[in-house]
Amino acid sequence: MTGEELLKQLESRGLLTEPVAARIRRSASTSNETPEAIIFRERLIPDDAVAQLKSELIKVPLKKVDPATLDAKLLEAVPEETARTYMAIPISLENNVLIVGMVHPDDPQSQEAMKFLARRNHFNLGVYLISYGDWEAVIRKYSPYRAQIAKAVQSLNVKEGTASVGQKVVSLEGSGNAEEGPIIKIVADTFHEAVLNKASDVHIEPQEGSLRIRFRIDGDLRIVASLPAELGQPITSRIKVVSNLKIDETRVPQDGRFRARIFDRDIDFRVATLPTPLGEKMVIRVLDPTSGLKRFENLDLLPPTRKTITEGLEKPFGMVLITGPTGSGKTTTLYSFLQHLNQEDVNIISLEDPVEYFVSGVNQSQVHPEIGYDFASGLRQILRQDPDVVMIGEIRDGETAGLAVQAALTGHIVLSTLHTNNSAGVIPRLIDMKVEPFLLPVSINLMIAQRLLGMLCPDCKTPEPAVPEVQEIIKRAFVGLAPEVTSVFAAPYQIYHAKGCATCKGRGILGRSGIYEAFKMTREIETLMAKGSVTTTQLAEEAKAQGMISMRQDGIVKALQGKYSIEEVIRETEEL
Repeated sequence: MTGEELLKQLESRGLLTEPVAARIRRSASTSNETPEAIIFRERLIPDDAVAQLKSELIKVPLKKVDPATLDAKLLEAVPEETARTYMAIPISLENNVLIVGMVHPDDPQSQEAMKFLARRNHFNLGVYLISYGDWEAVIRKYSPYRAQIAKAVQSLNVKEGTASVGQKVVSLEGSGNAEEGPIIKIVADTFHEAVLNKASDVHIEPQEGSLRIRFRIDGDLRIVASLPAELGQPITSRIKVVSNLKIDETRVPQDGRFRARIFDRDIDFRVATLPTPLGEKMVIRVLDPTSGLKRFENLDLLPPTRKTITEGLEKPFGMVLITGPTGSGKTTTLYSFLQHLNQEDVNIISLEDPVEYFVSGVNQSQVHPEIGYDFASGLRQILRQDPDVVMIGEIRDGETAGLAVQAALTGHIVLSTLHTNNSAGVIPRLIDMKVEPFLLPVSINLMIAQRLLGMLCPDCKTPEPAVPEVQEIIKRAFVGLAPEVTSVFAAPYQIYHAKGCATCKGRGILGRSGIYEAFKMTREIETLMAKGSVTTTQLAEEAKAQGMISMRQDGIVKALQGKYSIEEVIRETEEL
């Protein structure tokens, strides 16, 4: 079954809309990805649903695979290169019968490859269809990170205590190439493992007696390796080489960037160094377009919220501001808006610090405050570039805020971020930045606030009745919400918890997603501001009056759907 045939079947059964299917076709035609991989990556349809449909159509039985049950010995039955090329993995090997799982069991080339493999090893062959997600999960087991790191460290023959932490390690005998090989492998494997685990950051930290490597995954830092302290300097030097940083400068912080091709896609890595008494600490931001870039239609927005945001983005001019703490996904949402507005007849220019993801068709510029090219001066310049849409990475000061308001008033769509606790805090924050209050009602279209919460693992989450205190919180949250949102839930309310399993590695959390609130500018707010100073409480009351779904309400609805734990929603939000 070709990718086109699969898309047509998904369309005919109502699992994909025509515009989304058309976008998948375009994306597949300009990349090496199959439509199935794009559907899985963007979570457009449950992976098992796609696999079940394929099984029915090509008449091959579907098999669910648990990666935890496959050991290293079994994986040797199908070499990694073969498994990747033909998207096939071993499921079992007993009594000389090799059972393989294939994403494309009807593909002639894949069939021949598996038959050849079986003939060469004198196996009988059995075939099942497996989902793309199961194949990807098993592929990760082919490259056990810690084992490779341990092997590379062992080959270096490093003896702890032979060098002082923080000093440059030099070899007095032998060629340098022999030493560099294992270091290069450690660095490369670390970045591969970070991408595999969807880590947002890699921390390389000199400790007293060791070099600690940690990944930030789903918002939490986890230790993935502890190496001899003597490897700190060569590992940071290797990263400096690929980042074009000064190797011999260890006294001041440095910033760099490099791009690498990992798993057939280009990944950007942003490097920041920091001198410490034990050596240089490094934090490397992993900028993976497949996980960091989302389409607007893929944002997890409730229908009323999506309608409010769509209307705000479609206005001919005005500001759309996204607010939330650091790490709340503001930039991801901002990029999704950019892609939504990105058309041939629209001139989009962005000012960013730094440019995190490169978006085709958008003119992106990175500010350099050290040479006087900051958001304020950059905004003055890009307004001379005939823009239709202006994106400002962050409004940090009064001068930038004032220029952004002026840009909105002169016929431009302005997208930016701001630091406040909720959407109602945007107006007081801009007034605090010395923006004239009477300019805000005519320049702001929309104020959006968001948070990122950990998504419950779909394989181990279970429903249970909420305790009385939580039942009461849910009832209060539902007051004033539209029936279209609340009618699918009935008291006593069921909530979900996940105890942990092999899929989520015992954490109960698998990825993160957002909760949102979208507060639109109205005549009532303009009237309030005309009377004098406006308070956050007054703005919150107006938000209720216009039927805005608050972040707490949004989170509770999604918790009842089984996406988040209700406890995290309550902890991360407040009642409006």
